[in-house]
Amino acid sequence: MSLAEFAEALAEDAEMLAALHDRELSADTLAALHEADFPGGLGLVPRGEPSQEAWRWMAAALADTHAAMLDALAVDYAAIYLTGAYGASPCESVWTDHDHLACQEAMFALRGIYAAAGLAAVDWRRRADDHLVLQLLYIAHALRQADDADALRRLAAMLDEHLLRWLPDFAGRVASRCETPFYAALARLTFTWSEQFRDVLAEHLGEPRPARKDIEARVRPQRVESAPLAYMPGAAPSW
Repeated sequence: MSLAEFAEALAEDAEMLAALHDRELSADTLAALHEADFPGGLGLVPRGEPSQEAWRWMAAALADTHAAMLDALAVDYAAIYLTGAYGASPCESVWTDHDHLACQEAMFALRGIYAAAGLAAVDWRRRADDHLVLQLLYIAHALRQADDADALRRLAAMLDEHLLRWLPDFAGRVASRCETPFYAALARLTFTWSEQFRDVLAEHLGEPRPARKDIEARVRPQRVESAPLAYMPGAAPSW
């Protein structure tokens, strides 16, 4: 497989994951997943026990998921992606903002990344720029457009500074609170796929992944506090 073919396969993976997070699972989609033996058809082959376990967990959850469960799946979907009932927001700002507020710095930073690629969220009020679905779709687009090492470095930086900073917490929260094995497994699969994809970029570029503390220092530069001025009698204007 050529590099372009491999990039296309990974782009299709990202789009598939985005689609599963994008909308409620339908009978047709469920049937297609069974027919494709998902996640076995993903372009990224799992390696290492964490990835292999996540792939196995997804396969087992899908095997136990049938059309009769669509109502329960819809309840889980709503609790994760629509109502916030599980406290597992699919938007980055809620996880990375100091006050856990939506539509904060992460959203604007990603908006700038998308704009540089000629992309924009259709309606940021309905689905903010830092939503999981849009980040996965950006990965797919960036893979198809990448034509040199610098483009891959920019994609790696996006993963380091955005998706992989909060996705582990999102996946853990969903897995511990949702009612259906399908969405628990999907959250974990999405995280492990993203982690392994980042490792693939590091190997291709021949550049080790930065440490978490270095990423945080890059994203949240230390503020230099100015020393308070000492009070000097007579220095202030009198009234």
